[in-house]
Amino acid sequence: MAEFKRQFVNYQFLKIDPAWRRLPADEREAGKREFAAAIAEYDKKAIVVPYSTVGIRAEVDLMLWRVSYELETLQDMMAKMLSTGLGKYINTPYSYIAMTKRSTYVDKHSHEGSEASRLTVVPGEAKYLFIYPFVKTRDWYLLTKAARQGMMNEHIEVGHKYPTVKINTSYSFGLDDAEFVVAFESDYPADFLDLVMELREVEASRYTLLDTPIFTCVRKELKDALNDLGG
Repeated sequence: MAEFKRQFVNYQFLKIDPAWRRLPADEREAGKREFAAAIAEYDKKAIVVPYSTVGIRAEVDLMLWRVSYELETLQDMMAKMLSTGLGKYINTPYSYIAMTKRSTYVDKHSHEGSEASRLTVVPGEAKYLFIYPFVKTRDWYLLTKAARQGMMNEHIEVGHKYPTVKINTSYSFGLDDAEFVVAFESDYPADFLDLVMELREVEASRYTLLDTPIFTCVRKELKDALNDLGG
C-alpha cells in the first residue's frame, strides 16, 4: 500500500489590541503590509486561508486556517507575523493544532474519496467556516468497534442530508487538548444550524464530552480581513 504524507492543520485565532486602532493611519497601513508579506513568504510551504470574525465573537477578530506538512513551518510563519508592526498588537486567544488521518468509520462511504484525499486538506470556496474542538467521553472508546460503527453510520447518514455542508475533520490526540478539530464549510449558515440540531438526536451524541467553543468565520481576502480590524 502506498504511503501518503499527512498534514498539520492549525486554526489560529487572533485578537487585536484596541491600541492598534489609535495608531496613525500610515503606521497601521505599513503594519498590515508587513503582516501580509510575512504570510506570503510561506506560500510555497503552507496553505493559509483568512477569515474575519470581527463582530461575531468578542474574543477573536481574525482566524487563519493554516495547513502544512511541517509543524515548524507554521511556527516560523507565526514568529514572522508577530515581528511585524501589526503583530506587535496581536494576542492569540485560541490556537488548535491537529493532523490529517484516515477515518476509522468511513471506509464504505465513497464520498470520502481516496486514501490520498483523506490525508490532504483542500479548502473550498464557501463563504462561511464553522469550527470547534471535539472530545468524546472515555466510555465511547470502551464500546465495541461494531457498536461505534453502527452509531457513526447513523451520524454519517444525517450528514448526507446536507450536501451544502462540507466537513473537514482533523485529529489532535496527544498533540492538543482536544481529540478532534472539526471545520464545516458552507455558503448556507441555516443548513449548518439544521444539521447540528439534527445531529443532537443521533445515538452517538450521548458520548460527546466537549464541542465548544464554536466559531463562525467569514471568508475574506487577507487585505479585507485586515481592514476589518479598524483603519
